[in-house]
Amino acid sequence: MSSAIDIDFINSVIDTGPREIKQTTVMFTARKLSQAARSISVRGKHSLPKLAYDYAALEPIICREIMELHHQKHHQTYVNNLNAAEEQLAEASSKNNTSKIIQLAPALRFNGGGHINHSIFWQNLSPKKSTPSDDLKKAIESQWKSFDEFKKELSALTVAVQGSGWGWLGYNKKSGKLQLAALPNQDPLEASTGLVPLFGIDVWEHAYYLQYKNVRPSYVEAIWDIANWDDISCRFQEAKKLTT
Repeated sequence: MSSAIDIDFINSVIDTGPREIKQTTVMFTARKLSQAARSISVRGKHSLPKLAYDYAALEPIICREIMELHHQKHHQTYVNNLNAAEEQLAEASSKNNTSKIIQLAPALRFNGGGHINHSIFWQNLSPKKSTPSDDLKKAIESQWKSFDEFKKELSALTVAVQGSGWGWLGYNKKSGKLQLAALPNQDPLEASTGLVPLFGIDVWEHAYYLQYKNVRPSYVEAIWDIANWDDISCRFQEAKKLTT
């Protein structure tokens, strides 16, 4: 069983429609989830990805205690709950229990999104200093005039998230341009908006409260110092191949 996250699989089972489920979408959602359920036993269970660095490696920006709790407890919980939801989905599908299949959609979205988002987040961070590739830098400067303007806009968007959620730099496959987005809770970027995730900033309080208390802007400002631009730039190059 591979420990790699199957992002395409999770995205395929997450309801991308409005939160108010309308009658015209109910059966489509049920069919989509039912089809996905049949592949669960083949794919295997999700597992917590290993970090490429020590829990203390991101200090002083993010302390060891936050990293341990965030990775071992919070992310692990998303993984556990996602696996449990998929097991229930497989059972419901085998019994043609459409009502149960639909009931599982929120759990799949929340926990599947949590797994996707955090798996990207860990790779988006690094104790090693880096800068955007020339290609990514050019794209940023062509849309925001300067890197500082881009940073300012994404930071403001992220800080303004009400409650818990994420701020994102994404890639629009249709326009071939970079695009910013803010999403609530653990809503995954691609399944929710169609944007390919490049760089995500987690502003759930468990990501920063032990260290930054309620001063979210300080945390968001600091996280830029540990952004892994090698990873973000690589994601940008791969995303460009998907332009439609």
